Amino acid sequence: MQAAFLLILIGVGLLSGAAIAYVIGAASIITFIMGGQANFMAALPQRLFSQLDVFAFLAMPLFIFAGDLMNRGGIASALIDFSMSLLGRVKGGLGHVNILTSVFFAGVSGSAVSDAAALGNSLVPEMQKRGYSLDYAVAITGASSIIGPIIPPSSILIFYGALMNTSVAALFAAGVIPGLLLAAVLMVMNAFYAWRDDHPGGGDQTDMPPIGKSFLRALPAMTLPVIILGGTLFGVMTPAEAAAVAVAAALIIGFAYRKLDGEAVRQSAIRTAVLLGALFIILCAISTFSYIAALDRLPQAIAAQITALGLGPLQYLMLVNVVFLIAGMAMDVKAAVALFAPIFVPVALAMGIDPVHLGIVICFNISTGLLSPPIGGVLLILATTCNINYWRLIRATLPFFFAEVALLIVLTFFPAISLALPHALGLS
Repeated sequence: MQAAFLLILIGVGLLSGAAIAYVIGAASIITFIMGGQANFMAALPQRLFSQLDVFAFLAMPLFIFAGDLMNRGGIASALIDFSMSLLGRVKGGLGHVNILTSVFFAGVSGSAVSDAAALGNSLVPEMQKRGYSLDYAVAITGASSIIGPIIPPSSILIFYGALMNTSVAALFAAGVIPGLLLAAVLMVMNAFYAWRDDHPGGGDQTDMPPIGKSFLRALPAMTLPVIILGGTLFGVMTPAEAAAVAVAAALIIGFAYRKLDGEAVRQSAIRTAVLLGALFIILCAISTFSYIAALDRLPQAIAAQITALGLGPLQYLMLVNVVFLIAGMAMDVKAAVALFAPIFVPVALAMGIDPVHLGIVICFNISTGLLSPPIGGVLLILATTCNINYWRLIRATLPFFFAEVALLIVLTFFPAISLALPHALGLS
């Protein structure tokens, strides 16, 4: 009964438009008091600090800082030039460039929103100039940006790993093949649209960047993800140490490109601190919610309902897909993980579902939710950045969204795709 009261309070609060941390925190405190459990709040401060005192969390602010530094440091333009030198001459080449840049950019920022904002500002105008429609240019940019949180380093995977006590290195390894599969699916779709709609490209285009020069300029940015991923997967560095290396490299590369200065670094540090403060406030609120949910045995109640419905592991995973897809559409991605993972993950683990596979499914879900109408975060960013009507953008994006949902279903039913690399490396 108390759990139902709590969920109703949270639902009403979220629908009112109030900040999610305040809604969840206030609803949890009210439920404590109304349920006559105020005495349990004496242990709440200790629970909050234990929730935050996780070493893996240290990697997250450092990767956020590194990603912001690289965005400011001219990394995006270097990656775009190199991608264009490789694929810009083929039919529909700039669409392929968009996807390939997102693959490279994934190892830099690990954020779909950052990817969408960077490419929306730089590559979309270039595609328009070369004859692509605004609708298609923005749609392929939004679809490819989802690669960012899946290919490591991914802040969502770090967050999930720290929250659910799952190996971050194993999650990083598990994200590689699904991320590359997504890129391949999008490239096939782009090739089809290029043939069907006669997109520009093909032939000898002399204005493409020279391969050698663009490769050398992009090499530091492309080398960094390899160092970070390799060091993490082979046990040379912890994720936190890898993140520190990323920050140092971002500073060196940014100053070498002459795009960074002291003021840019200061602004990047301020933005990181603001994002981190907001995130930890959400974590404190979620920890309060998890505490009362545990007292009311909410995960056990859900497990009992699942048992009563007769759902097997695959059916339960499909239910998780629906929940997290909606959550990714409507909420901040990390808040969605923090709110729903403690409720649904224990049930999944009790059913024998691999925690690494589950982490990838959840990450893919939430990332796809960013592209999901009617209020996907990536759609909102691109509509603003590229000055395109929001509903027009949704129509253009829908084919890519359905393709990503189809790939999600494949990953759900075939866990070996995600687990092949972690098993090969002995991480899972």
